[in-house]
Amino acid sequence: MRASSLKNSAAIESALGYKFRKKSLLKEALTHKSYAHEKQKDRASFNERMEFLGDSVLELIVSEYLFTTHPEYTEADLSRVKAYMVQEATLAETARTIDIGPHLLLGKGEELTGGRKKPSLLADALEAIIAAIYLDSGYKKTREFIYRHLTHKSHDLTENNVIFDFKTKLQEVAQAQFGVLPSYVMHKEEGPEHKKTFEVKVFINERSFGQGKGKTKKAAAQKAAEAALKKIRKNHEIDL
Repeated sequence: MRASSLKNSAAIESALGYKFRKKSLLKEALTHKSYAHEKQKDRASFNERMEFLGDSVLELIVSEYLFTTHPEYTEADLSRVKAYMVQEATLAETARTIDIGPHLLLGKGEELTGGRKKPSLLADALEAIIAAIYLDSGYKKTREFIYRHLTHKSHDLTENNVIFDFKTKLQEVAQAQFGVLPSYVMHKEEGPEHKKTFEVKVFINERSFGQGKGKTKKAAAQKAAEAALKKIRKNHEIDL
């Protein structure tokens, strides 16, 4: 689908879950410099300056979200998760989910070389859209947009054990604090064979310290270990 102008803003606004008061902000956010340079006589604006602002707003909101939602994370943990959530690959994936590509305003060269599918262009456009929402409605609406489309990525990390290995961390803490290793017990299995949910409990010195659910036994055990670490941190006031 080739877009030469932003005539159908309703479609992209519906996908974004946000209706712009100033349509010009949305158009600028979706305009690549290749398109603007072809339309020089029209003095078309493009989205690079918006990318700059959007990047800063995104980092602030993601940082705030992680800080308030995950009190058990250390500074290093927060930095790792934030880096994952704001990286190009994550933003490009989110842009594809929202279907931003077909709405980009591109020059002929970018159009011919598959610009609508390029991760860099998609990520840049998403950052520009974040800036456009911020300029159009302020911090609260921008935060709502980011929470709706991006914050679930932090949960994906835990579920798939992309960054954290809570079981290994709990093993280290349990040995240091209690002198024993944690043990994991399968508590419950639910659902049909192709769509099971598992619930695992973790014990230290035969005392239950947490439980977790997941689509696999491994994911459930990671969740249980994470819950145990939170409990230990709260009760013992130690830095995990």
